[in-house]
Formats: sequence, C-alpha cells, structure tokens
Amino acid sequence: MEKPAKTKKKHGVSYAKWGYIFILPFFITYFIWSFVPQVLTFGYSFFKMYRSGLDQIGPEWNGIQNYVELFTTKLDGIPTVVKYAGNTMIMWIAGAIPQFLIALLLAVWFTSFRLNIKGQGFFKTVIYMPNLIMASAFSMLIWTVFSVTGPVHSLFVNSNLITEEFDFFFNKVSARSIVAGINFLMWFGNTTIVLMAGIMGIDQSLVEAAMIDGASSIKVFFKITLPLLMPILTYAVITSLIGGINMYDVPFILSKGYGTPDNTTMTLIMNVQQKLSTAKNYGSAGALSVLIFFFSAALSLVVFKFFVPHDSLKNMKKGGK
Repeated sequence: MEKPAKTKKKHGVSYAKWGYIFILPFFITYFIWSFVPQVLTFGYSFFKMYRSGLDQIGPEWNGIQNYVELFTTKLDGIPTVVKYAGNTMIMWIAGAIPQFLIALLLAVWFTSFRLNIKGQGFFKTVIYMPNLIMASAFSMLIWTVFSVTGPVHSLFVNSNLITEEFDFFFNKVSARSIVAGINFLMWFGNTTIVLMAGIMGIDQSLVEAAMIDGASSIKVFFKITLPLLMPILTYAVITSLIGGINMYDVPFILSKGYGTPDNTTMTLIMNVQQKLSTAKNYGSAGALSVLIFFFSAALSLVVFKFFVPHDSLKNMKKGGK
C-alpha cells in the first residue's frame, strides 16, 4: 500500500507576535527613562542626600524625615508645600474654567448641522496654532508685551489706568492672571478638537429625534450631548489637571524662576527644580515628587467620581464581572 502524501501545514502570520515586537521599543524606552527614575526617586525620598558647598552629604537613611520637613518648613505661617500647591491650583483653575467653557461652546458650534459654519478648517487651524508654539517662546512673547517697556504697559499708563511704576509681573493678581491666560490660550484649541471628536461620535439620530419632539438646542445640549460627552470631558479635565499640577515653564520664565511676587507664582514643580538646582537635595526633591504623584492621583480620582455618574460606575462594575 502506498503511504498517503503528507500535507504541509500552512502557517499564518502571527500578528500578535509582530504586535509585541512593534510595541517593545516603547516599553524599553519607558522602562529605562521613566520607570527606573520613578523607582529611584521614591528611594531617594527616604535618604538624606544633598550638597553643602563643595561637600556631598549622604546618602544617609532618613526615614520619613524629608516628608516631615516639607510640612514643617513654613512660609508666611503656611507650610511651603501647601502654599505652592495652592498657587498651582489657583493658576490652573483660573485658566481651566474659561478653557473648558469656550472649548465646549466652540465644539458645539463647529459640529452643529443647524448652524453649518463655513470655513471650519480655517478656524480650527487658528485656534489650534497656539498649542504648536513652545510654551517658553509663548511666555517670552507675553513677557515682552506686558513688561514695563512693553506696549500694554504704555497703553494702560496713557489711559491713566495704572501708574508708570506698576509692574504686571510684580502684582499678585496680574502675575497669576497672565500665567492662567497663557495656559488658556495654549490649550483651549486642543480641548476644542478633543470635544469635537467626542460630539461627532454621538448618534445624531438621538438629536434629530429630540428636535422633532420640539426640544430646544439648549435642552438637547444638556439632556443628550453633555451626558453622552461626559467620558471624553472627564478625560480632558483629568489630563488638563495633571498638566496643571506639573505647571513649570510658563511661571518659571515670567518670574525668572523666583516665583515673584512673594512666591505667589511658585509652583510645586518649580520648587522641585529649586531643590535640585541649588543644593542638589535629591532627598527632599524626591519626597516632594512622590507627594505630587499622590496629589495628582487623588485629585484625578475626585474628578472621575464627580464627572462620571454613579449609575455609569455601577454598569461598568457589572460589565467587568
């Protein structure tokens, strides 16, 4: 009897294998340049390790003393970490509120079939352009415009609104307002694009059905668009919050790194940079970095709980079972 011919097995392409190969460079880069420094930072936070003159002190085990010093070192009777966290949140909130209000308004306008705005491509490009400019370059431009020799200062002096001695960057309200204004101008275009993508993903048949039933545009927005947009809006707010807590380049350039006036524009990350640049205090800087991480995580969780409805969380938990 003749043996049956062996059939060759056809091996298909292992897409899973190639997927892992393609994402491997990211994980290698992340491990070397992000994960390892994060672990080292957490380790440094428990050691006394700084430079005094030309002498290097440490590393010596310090326990939680670095964390204790962050809350016992005070400025104007307030722990420095609390004061700088307050500065950071005030400037972020002052820029984030108009950022999200205007971004929501523009996103609804640009995606409205009823308005059908012409030249949308041009307007989208214009509002997104500030996001393409480096924050340092944008800050230098604003500093030049609002400086004592700048056109805005001259205009206000000639209008008798301020005196010649007034300096926008040495007044607490104006300095914080300028930082918040720059953050608003740089990011509201990006937020608009993100919210537009979310609105365009909503089933338009729901909107059309509501309008046929006589619902006004405002009612459609609050009853249909906004609830369905909430996951995207939550994502945008949390990413903006994390970026705000890590605010550094704009206030650093405008205050020349000193947080003027009277440390009212000094942010948490600027304080980390101060500790590293002046005394090479890796222990205290590491402790502050760890606190910033947990502060960001806690606030992000609060935002998530506030924006995501309770019923949605229940459905998510049921779906995960």
